[in-house]
Amino acid sequence: MKNELLIHNSLTGKKEVFTPLHEGRVGMYVCGPTVYSDVHLGNCRTFVSFDVVYRYFQYLGYKVRYVRNITDVGHLEGDADIGREDKISKKARLEELEPMEIVQRYMNGFHDMMKVFNVLPPNIEPRATGHILEQIDMVQAILDNGLAYEVNGSVYFDTIKFEEKYGVYGQLSGRKIEELFSETRDDLKNQSEKRHPSDFAIWIKADPNHLMRWKSPWSVGFPGWHLECSVMSTKYLGETFDIHGGGNDLKFPHHENEIAQNIGACGHAPARYWMHGNMLLLNGRKMAKSEGNSIMPGELFTGNSPHISKGYSPMVVRFFMLQSHYRSTLDLTDEALQAAEKGYRRLMEGNKVLQSLAHPGNGAAGKLDEEINATIDQAFADMNDDFNTPRALASLFELVTKINSLKAGQLAITDITEDTLNRLKKTFNDFINDIFGLRDEMAATSGDGVIEGLMELILEIRQEARARKDWATSDKIRDALKALNIVVKDGKEGTSWHLE
Repeated sequence: MKNELLIHNSLTGKKEVFTPLHEGRVGMYVCGPTVYSDVHLGNCRTFVSFDVVYRYFQYLGYKVRYVRNITDVGHLEGDADIGREDKISKKARLEELEPMEIVQRYMNGFHDMMKVFNVLPPNIEPRATGHILEQIDMVQAILDNGLAYEVNGSVYFDTIKFEEKYGVYGQLSGRKIEELFSETRDDLKNQSEKRHPSDFAIWIKADPNHLMRWKSPWSVGFPGWHLECSVMSTKYLGETFDIHGGGNDLKFPHHENEIAQNIGACGHAPARYWMHGNMLLLNGRKMAKSEGNSIMPGELFTGNSPHISKGYSPMVVRFFMLQSHYRSTLDLTDEALQAAEKGYRRLMEGNKVLQSLAHPGNGAAGKLDEEINATIDQAFADMNDDFNTPRALASLFELVTKINSLKAGQLAITDITEDTLNRLKKTFNDFINDIFGLRDEMAATSGDGVIEGLMELILEIRQEARARKDWATSDKIRDALKALNIVVKDGKEGTSWHLE
């Protein structure tokens, strides 16, 4: 634990020693979901990855302010910034609901899924619609600094002027302004309003049929998607903060434009370290619903998918995610999940065996003692090397082998000191629970509250499906539970369950 903590900074492309802006404190902002649909498994992987980062900083003794936003306006179809419909407005129009009904439904579902994966809630979870005034203020600041222009009620960020003044546009993503000419979307409405194809909207004039709109000095409209994160990160973490994270797919245009906005309004970049998680593949290919190559978290748990042979528990899936470094692609296959299930069980059983070991009190510090302490130290060194969870897990499994040998008598417990055994017990348990965030599902029984808590959550999700008349999902949950010999009964006093 004496090792320096290294973080791969996407901005420089190098691992750098982490030095907090304020000693003993960490400010971290991670881009949250756009709540217009159920959260995807790839998003879950990103949030699990940053959950481990959050947990590890706390474990090291830092006081962390973790901000993760909710996007509930401004994210247009195709990730465009003009000429297309807001994702939430479109969903609301199709389902004949208020946009905030859509937001509430899917935000509740997102929170439920984070609980299922044992992801800790952030310290602050701001919503874009709650910060419209601050976003208008930032647009005005960028205009005042001569780095934006208004056309027909919409305001665009001037990337050419920005590049001439600061010379940093494209630094994060590696994109060059000249290359963006070829990426112009010819079918985008109002494209002619832009002075350059790489310019992007920071305030958009609303069409008459647009459901979400606010008054501004320029028009009745709504903020651009990128603006919210610039505003909310600086509001809660300051104009300069430690870490900004998100998925790799957000590097461009979202994060690139965030940096431009912050510099355009404040004169300097927001985050000192940028972290990006890589994508989740399914059977070696990018997930795509249109190609039948996708799986939702619920399908993964129930096994109701042609891509898997059975259902896998949330903690097995979380363990599977930890087996790959957050910056590496992760290929989800049935075989890999089966292996993860075995690995998860071995780890949990190893901890159970370890906690049952007793020391006679007359041990000696020898080779075994040194090996165990060195392996523990290595696990921390692995985590300090850019949060390398797969290597840290490998160190824990080395310890499991020794734990099992101590239990079987193949290794003598008197060959280690009582202090080493106590350190091993504490560290092993800390890694599983506090750092990796793994619950011991194997220890769950009907009387210890774990199953009751999970069933309460599952039935709550089912009840929400019934409330919106989504009978297919409701029946799917009931049938999946029945396959596990859990009977769900709907009655006048609510829904109950029991084991067959």
